[in-house]
Amino acid sequence: MLENVNEGVSTFLNAGGLYVAPLEYQGYRNEILASKTSAWIGTPLNESPIYDVQGPDAARFLTSLCINNFMKMKVGSIRHAVMCNDKGQMLADGVVMKIGEDHFRTYWLMPIIDFHVSRTDMDVSGTNLSGTEFFIQIAGPKSLEILERASGSDMHDIKFAAHRVVDFGGIEVRVLRLGMAGSLAYELHGPMDQLDTVFKKLWDVGAPLGASKLGRMAYLLNHTEAGFANIFIHFPMPWFEEPELAAYCMTQPMAMFFNYNRQLVGSMGDELEARFKTPYDVDWGSLVRFDHDFPGRAALERIADNPPNAMVTLEWNAEDVADIVASQYRGRDAVAYEPIDDRPSDNYFVNPNGFHYHADKVLFDGAAIGSSAGRIRSVYYKRMISLGFIQREHAVEGKQLTLLWGAPGGPQKEVRVTVARTPYMDLANNKDIDVNAIPRLSVDA
Repeated sequence: MLENVNEGVSTFLNAGGLYVAPLEYQGYRNEILASKTSAWIGTPLNESPIYDVQGPDAARFLTSLCINNFMKMKVGSIRHAVMCNDKGQMLADGVVMKIGEDHFRTYWLMPIIDFHVSRTDMDVSGTNLSGTEFFIQIAGPKSLEILERASGSDMHDIKFAAHRVVDFGGIEVRVLRLGMAGSLAYELHGPMDQLDTVFKKLWDVGAPLGASKLGRMAYLLNHTEAGFANIFIHFPMPWFEEPELAAYCMTQPMAMFFNYNRQLVGSMGDELEARFKTPYDVDWGSLVRFDHDFPGRAALERIADNPPNAMVTLEWNAEDVADIVASQYRGRDAVAYEPIDDRPSDNYFVNPNGFHYHADKVLFDGAAIGSSAGRIRSVYYKRMISLGFIQREHAVEGKQLTLLWGAPGGPQKEVRVTVARTPYMDLANNKDIDVNAIPRLSVDA
């Protein structure tokens, strides 16, 4: 029983019957703000696909599949890995940790990584560890203080994009310094049967310091503010467009759930191909290394010098948003636009028929120039924002564009949007924070 994790939950999420997770504790507004003033502590990613790759050819194998090069990666480091199809469209992106010589642990690369392990002639083996490891996130200015008090260990040495094992009262926990909250942030990974014990240690320290528990509703607001496009939030993956890969995915029900039977919503309608993204579409071109062969290399080389699209933050006009809300209350015979105020983001939690992907058309002078996804109600900035994937010539901060709200065939509203700073979050970024300014705490502090 997860007594400590689930204590205080107001709403649970039932994800297609595959798992039940806290959606909200005491309201997403309080949870999102805690990461700016104290810290949040949560388990929204406990169902993360985890997959180990081991063997003499492990680094060469990962390098052959990803736009990244892993040949010189060191034990204790972390890398953002991206895998593409032959069109250069992203099939998967996630985290890779090197935890030992010829031993890598990956997150969110399933089922693509296992598909290739099953077909390679390289000297590697793969192990699916999904469900065996807990995944606790803690983010905010007091996150390091909470970690050190809860464990009795000094963790000032853990640099951004690095990890090491820490003793939490006899429980080995791997602590990683990374996160999407736009502040100091860490992840804790350890044995699933010790989740509640470790969570309690953190919460007993964090609660008096003003921390909040984090539910999935608040967690899903982070990536848009951070300017970090996310699979399942901002774009789907073309898994079922390749027959062999599609057949394999159907044998992996847990791993393929979010990308199966995709429900395409928003004013983009049934346009699927336009929703797929290349690394350049989401401003990850700096990750691409043309020093090795990988699927999609030729396609990416053709656009590398002059990518046609760019990712921006779109700031929605408050009066136009208010008009969409007001249309719900003008009487039974009045035109009502698709509701926009019944959820803080365009993530749909009731999905019995498949995972929903919301994307809206972005226009300039009436012509389509791209799409918008990941709309959120930013509690901290008191704005409505989204990420826009638009033609590069229009990616100019301050430029005025139009977004089309509403599904094809129904009432649609043109919303004025402005190209804003990206990332929208303008607080100190995790990678730039000098933790030496945070006092080292004694065990008894």
